[in-house]
Amino acid sequence: MEIVGKAKEDVSLPKATMTKIIKEMLPAHVRVTRDAQDLLVECCVEFINLISSESNDICYKEEKRTIAPEHVLESLKILGFGSYIREVKAAYEQHRIENWSLLSKLWKCMG
Repeated sequence: MEIVGKAKEDVSLPKATMTKIIKEMLPAHVRVTRDAQDLLVECCVEFINLISSESNDICYKEEKRTIAPEHVLESLKILGFGSYIREVKAAYEQHRIENWSLLSKLWKCMG
């Protein structure tokens, strides 16, 4: 998949973060080789590129200039990941709640 403005080798996810996520998702006794970790990171990058590209297409068809959460959710459905939408919405809501809580604490400290 072509990545606009970047060579494919230049686009990645933080390896330490990805390693932590992988280890947290698996039982403690399971080991993952470096090659398997690298492959998982590449799969994640490719998935993000796929969703981003489809979201951009939806946004363009609606004559919008900014990709919104509903574009991402629609892209999941179009690409055959509709069964994940409920979990994605829940994770998004949790993210918003946590960010709002953090912002509220910062405002209290500053005010």
